[in-house]
Amino acid sequence: MGTALARAWLGAGHPVTVWNRTAARAAPLAAKGATVAASAAEAVAAGRLVIVCLLDDASVGDALDGTDLAGRDLVDLTTGTPGDARSRAVWAERRGARFLDGGIMAVPPMIGDPSSGGYVLYSGSAELFEEHRETLAVAGGTTYVGADPGFAGLYDIALLSGLDGVFTGVLHAFAMLRREDIAPTAFAPLLVDWLAAMAPLAHEVAGQLESGDYRTGVTSNLAMMVTGTRTMRRAAKEQGVTTELFTPIWRLMELRLAQGHPDEGSAGVVDLLLT
Repeated sequence: MGTALARAWLGAGHPVTVWNRTAARAAPLAAKGATVAASAAEAVAAGRLVIVCLLDDASVGDALDGTDLAGRDLVDLTTGTPGDARSRAVWAERRGARFLDGGIMAVPPMIGDPSSGGYVLYSGSAELFEEHRETLAVAGGTTYVGADPGFAGLYDIALLSGLDGVFTGVLHAFAMLRREDIAPTAFAPLLVDWLAAMAPLAHEVAGQLESGDYRTGVTSNLAMMVTGTRTMRRAAKEQGVTTELFTPIWRLMELRLAQGHPDEGSAGVVDLLLT
């Protein structure tokens, strides 16, 4: 990802100084015009805007430990938790730097391609974001989600959680067909269209959570959905497919129903997930 980001800025004509913990990996960027720093400290000293994208938050601390960040604008695009970002913001400010955290909602081939739909969530210093907005936009769409440095990471992980849930269903769907004479590539367009058609139901859940009324506007009530899961279990058994991927959510739905909420949608399950 770091290489993809650097390539995007180089392609847009920005002067870029790079540093990689594995020095050889910076060579292709040097061939494209990047200046290769011998150390992280040298890279930081090269310019006011410092972009960091490493394996995890601990790697960020290790790489930047001992560097002079005074007067620098530090943008951390490393995937981490909200707590990581909040702690890193305090860490940066104590060292005289403004801080912005970023959550990249893209894979490397999408970086620098305006048509890809990729974007980056940012939170932290609003002044830093506005000052460097055009430069940051070279990598992908920019969405500022608040002054709390943890919000970009929170949005990022929440969105990834939604994606993981969708692909859990995708894997189960293909397993259901696996032993039949049905080409996965023939089924995939139907699956994609179905998921796209159903995705807007997230707005229904969001509205119910905001209002606190989990019954108004319900498209499919909990009693019906729980009944439907029994058919899904039987169908899976017939196809020789485990329901292990779905068992946890089905149990929560059954629990919410048992608590006396047959006319709700699925929004009430959110409350059962809170610890």
